[in-house]
Amino acid sequence: METIYLVIVIFLFALAIFDLVVGVSNDAVNFLNSAVGAKSASFRTVLIIAGIGVFVGASLSNGMMDIARHGIYQPEHFYFAEIICILLAVMLTDVVLLDVFNSMGMPTSTTVSLVFELLGGTLALALVKVSQNDALNLADLINTDKALSVIMGIFLSVVIAFFFGMVVQWITRTIFTFNYKKHMKYAIGLFGGVAVTAIIYFMLIKGFKDTAFMTPENKVWVQQNTWMLVGCCFVFFTILMQVLHWCKVNVFKVIVLLGTFSLAMAFAGNDLVNFIGVPLAGFSSYTDFMANGQDVGPDGFLMSSLLGPAKTPWYFLFGAGLIMVIALSTSKKAHNVIKTSVNLSRQDEGEETFGSTPIARTLVRISMTLANGITNNVPNGVKDWVNNRFRKDEAIIADGAAFDLVRASINLVLAGLLIALGTSMKLPLSTTYVTFMVAMGTSLSDRAWGRDSAVYRITGVLSVIAGWFITAGAAFTICFIVALIINFGGTIAIVVMITLAVLSLVRSHVIYKKKSKKEEKSETLKQLMKSTNNDETLELMRQHTREELTKVLEYAENNFSLTVNSFLHENLRGLRRAMGAVKFEKVLIKQMKRSGTVAMARLDNQTVIEKGLYYYQGNDFASELVYSISRLCEPCLEHVDNNFTSLDAIQKGEYGDVSVAITALLHDCRLKLESNDYSQLAVDVKRANELNSQLSHLKKQELQRIQGQKGSIRVSMIYLTMVQEAQNVVTYTINLLKVSRKFQINNEVI
Repeated sequence: METIYLVIVIFLFALAIFDLVVGVSNDAVNFLNSAVGAKSASFRTVLIIAGIGVFVGASLSNGMMDIARHGIYQPEHFYFAEIICILLAVMLTDVVLLDVFNSMGMPTSTTVSLVFELLGGTLALALVKVSQNDALNLADLINTDKALSVIMGIFLSVVIAFFFGMVVQWITRTIFTFNYKKHMKYAIGLFGGVAVTAIIYFMLIKGFKDTAFMTPENKVWVQQNTWMLVGCCFVFFTILMQVLHWCKVNVFKVIVLLGTFSLAMAFAGNDLVNFIGVPLAGFSSYTDFMANGQDVGPDGFLMSSLLGPAKTPWYFLFGAGLIMVIALSTSKKAHNVIKTSVNLSRQDEGEETFGSTPIARTLVRISMTLANGITNNVPNGVKDWVNNRFRKDEAIIADGAAFDLVRASINLVLAGLLIALGTSMKLPLSTTYVTFMVAMGTSLSDRAWGRDSAVYRITGVLSVIAGWFITAGAAFTICFIVALIINFGGTIAIVVMITLAVLSLVRSHVIYKKKSKKEEKSETLKQLMKSTNNDETLELMRQHTREELTKVLEYAENNFSLTVNSFLHENLRGLRRAMGAVKFEKVLIKQMKRSGTVAMARLDNQTVIEKGLYYYQGNDFASELVYSISRLCEPCLEHVDNNFTSLDAIQKGEYGDVSVAITALLHDCRLKLESNDYSQLAVDVKRANELNSQLSHLKKQELQRIQGQKGSIRVSMIYLTMVQEAQNVVTYTINLLKVSRKFQINNEVI
């Protein structure tokens, strides 16, 4: 019996290694976002500094491990077998859940997932125990006070981080303005002194208070001399930052890199429990059981030993830090998650990852109404002064950066302070929540959310926040179910759950690789947004347009064929799949139009006059093509779903033949567009005309059937709709190819 528990503990550590890799992939955005977004140094330099911070923070972390030992459940009421069941369910749920979110490029919270997994697993076993023992109740088994304080701390951090990020950034921007180099003469020394002192105070005094070298005597001395230490640090670093400024050193870069180090260290100190806290609790439980509980067995040995403070061996912390550094340096998923946060907080307009939602539109309207009301009651002199401090056209932003160094400094310093404060209070604040919401608050104060982008940014923020709540719900529910399955299923259930977890991870990895390949072409748009040469911009614009329109024609080819074949064979599942693809493609079309409009603005006026009309016509034809297939698919789906009479054999034969020819035309047009070869365009135009004539003939035949009162009117109506939309597909496809040729080829060649 002891062997199976030893295997489980070993497996927990194996999962912990994977969890460390997955967790760093998710949380790297927390401490890399600002340094990467502001281009404060090369990506390699930022990674090295962050890696050192992670390693130091992990190696010195210990105080937070108690959360996994007795933060949620009351271990004195649980037997060894039950504790192992809870811990195994938590780890199985955690690695799968985090990997899924990473693959989607969405930052989620490892802290929230751990807390709600522990709650779900504990509640499952607690319900079983209460049903079997009338002397127990849920309050005896679940540490409700601690669980509530942890949850409140996590969710309050969202509001606090956003509010302080907004206020502190507004004050800082008012002082330095966007042209911060003009206002750095003496203010930079004071700002640098405050920033670095705050980092040193919270990271060295608060963050290190549970480390080995902080003996009780040292803690007493620090507590008694806190203000003296703060004052000395402030004076020293204020002078140092001013001297560095006089020596032509960019103090903001120093603050950003130091903040990256401190935030990485705070992340490791605060979040390491999320990755190895559970396996360490399992290891501690196993060693205690082997030493004291073999006489009564795993189902009779209570785990009161977990009430004691965690004493994590140094080699576990050292090894965890090493794994985290390696994962940080090599994980592609980490870089993917960073993109979401940087994109939502960037200063200028560009490709918007997220669409628009009714909630976001309502919030924008309410905000505009409030802003207008406040503005109308503010004196004109005050408004003019504030507007002069927030002139975005003077912004000093590095080439390719999303925002400037001033905002990056506030992001890092403020997030580091809040996280370190939570760590010192033994509250596992979510580093994801804090850093993300600070970044959103500072970007709002910097007026990065203009009228043309606010609705998309708010949608993105709401999507990420919704993802956090989904994480909480999914973590709780899945872990609850897994814990029950393991509890009642025993060894067989454990093997099955482990197998399912491994298969889920493999599937997620395969899907992510496919998704990455599909997104490789988006690099063209990134290069386009960075280009400053008009000729180069035009060529990149042409390449980007070919890539996007090729995708539209590929979609049209596949979905037209799927819709027609599914309808003719009354395949309801195929029609539903086609309808789902239609809805997704409509979103992509809106994104394509939005990003294309922003990209067109980078061309000079003459080029826009010559080529702009063809570009917008191409987008319109692509949009109409997608909507034609939508108008074809929707009535077909409704017809089959309602089990209405199908087409007769003649109608199926006629339409089936012409649909094959239309699919072939779509295929050939896609190849021409992809290869940028329009030499045989006249042939395709002739084919399109012939197909439209054939479809017009089918329409006349069907109208004659209706007049002769042959067949079902309902069937005739759906058939006429299919013929009409097929004509639209042919017309829009050939028109798309015509205007694409005019946009892609120089005037003198056309």
